[in-house]
This record gives sequence, C-alpha cells and structure tokens, in this order.
Amino acid sequence: MGRVARILGPGVLAVAVGAGSCARQAPPDAYGNVEATEVVVGAEAAGRLVALSVDEGDTLAANASVGAIDATQLHIEREQASAQHGASTSRVDEVRRQIAVLDAQRGAAVAQRAAAVAQRGALASQQEIAQRAYDRTRRLIADQAATAQQLDQAERDVRVLADQITAQDEQIRAHDRQIAAQADQIRAAQAQERTVRAQAASAEAQVDQVAERIRKTDVRNPIAGTVLTTYAKAGEMVQVGQPLYRIANLRSVDVRAYVSEPQLATIHLGQQAVVSIDRAKADRQTLGGQVTWISPRAEFTPTPIQTREERADLVYAVKIRVANEQGVLKIGMPVDVRFR
Repeated sequence: MGRVARILGPGVLAVAVGAGSCARQAPPDAYGNVEATEVVVGAEAAGRLVALSVDEGDTLAANASVGAIDATQLHIEREQASAQHGASTSRVDEVRRQIAVLDAQRGAAVAQRAAAVAQRGALASQQEIAQRAYDRTRRLIADQAATAQQLDQAERDVRVLADQITAQDEQIRAHDRQIAAQADQIRAAQAQERTVRAQAASAEAQVDQVAERIRKTDVRNPIAGTVLTTYAKAGEMVQVGQPLYRIANLRSVDVRAYVSEPQLATIHLGQQAVVSIDRAKADRQTLGGQVTWISPRAEFTPTPIQTREERADLVYAVKIRVANEQGVLKIGMPVDVRFR
C-alpha cells in the first residue's frame, strides 16, 4: 500500500488516508533539521557597557540602537582634536596672509627696480648729450671759439652724469638683491603653508577617527530577528570583539535535509517542497518551502539522523527555505521533507 501511495501522488494519498483509518502514509523523501542564519553581535569599542536593552526572546529591528559603551574619554579626545584642527586652520590663514604681504612687497620692489632702470636710461641719454657737448667744446677751444670755463663745465657735466649712472646701477643691484630675498621669503612661507595644511589635514583626520570610534560605542542590531542568547549585561567591562548577544531571523528558516544519490537526479534549485512536523499525538503540520541550495559534494549520513544501516551511506545535503511567520519551526527541530 505504501508503494502504491508513492506512485499515485500526494493528492490520491490524501483520499486514501481519509478512506480508511488503517491506511499507512507513505514515508517522507528525506529527513532534516531546522537551521537559521545566526549572527553574534560583538562590541566594536572597549569600555564599560553603560546600557544593553536586550533579553532572550526579544524581537529586534534592523539597525535598532540596543546599547551603549561609555564614550566620555573619546568625547574629550574629539574636543582636543577639534581644537588642534581649528588652530592649524587659523595658522594656514595666517601664513596665507603673510604670503600675500610678501608678494605685494616683492611686486613693489619689482616696480621700483623698473623705475630705477628707466631712470638709468634717462641718465645714459643725458650723458651722451653731455659727452657730445664736451667734445664740441674741446673743438671750439682748439679753434679759440670757446673759453676754458665752458670746457670745464662740459667736463663736469659728463662726470656728474657718470657718477649718477654708477649710483643708479648700484640701486638696481640693491633692488635685485631685495627681490631675490623676498622671493626666498615667499618660498619659505609657501613651504610653511604646506606644512601647516598637512597638520590641519592630520588634525581633521584625527577628528574623523575619534568620531568613528564614538559611533562604534553605540551598539546597533545588524539584522531583524529574535535574540537567542545574551552574553553580557549593562555595567560590565567589554573589549573590542567581545560577544554581546546572538540573534537570528526566525521568520524565514532553512531546513537542512539529506538525500541519496538516486534522489539527487530528481531535485533541482527552485523546486517546491513540503516540510512537516508533529503538532499533536497523531497530527502533523505541513509548510511549503523551496530548494535553495544543493551540496556539490557527498558526505556520510550525519550522526543525528542516521540509522545503523545508513552509517556507511553517502548522501547530499539540501537546503529548503521555509517561511516561518508564525514561529512554528524552531532551530534544531527535526522535520520530514517531501519534494513535489
């Protein structure tokens, strides 16, 4: 009768069971256990756990704030880093103003040098005229058409202009030295600005780093689910990575079942399945599911479900995703599986 029921299918099987109380139900295609994706939530900061509002059985939303670690010292560090960043930023502005002043002074020196060069050009032109006048006076003296006093005056004019040109050349060289010195000062100030900017950037990075450490003192729940176990209580000292609680999403669970190699050929991803559990002494509850994973490797039948005869058999693990909105399925619960 069991073989006939398997051939006829579940629809005819239901009719057969209803027709006679002595009829036996066909055995399931596989046996398995309920699993859930569990997440162990750990501390991301070290310190005293000032709050942790988590109890076993609580249902938590994703990203919910469920606790806090003392961040007093971190807030002090952030204030210090912020002050350092503000001082470095002010220093950057100060150096930039200094560079602007030096650049303006250098521009004024360049303009003064240009004026001095123009003045020397004018003196050189006057010297040429004075030299021609001196040469002409000398010729007139030779012809007894000019006096010695006129010659002395012409010679004096040439010497005065030569001295003025020499003084003007020295002034131009002084301007060159001043411009070069100001250029060196500008380069030094620019190097200082780069250093101070780097210090400001480092202080800003330190502020962000401390802010990130402060953020990690806020204990947030990573996934929506039910708290399975708690490992810490408010008031305890915790270290980075120390487990605080374990949570799993029980609204959708997996059934890990095992099938033989002959069965494997008839099972594929996305295939519909039915899992059943004991609800009462002679009553079973069924839930629909879908195959989401098939192991590519064979293994020996796991100890929790194998019989003495099955210990040497090779089987393949299969996962069936089952909706569990009513919380009927519990982690570790044994179930029977039928593949449609």
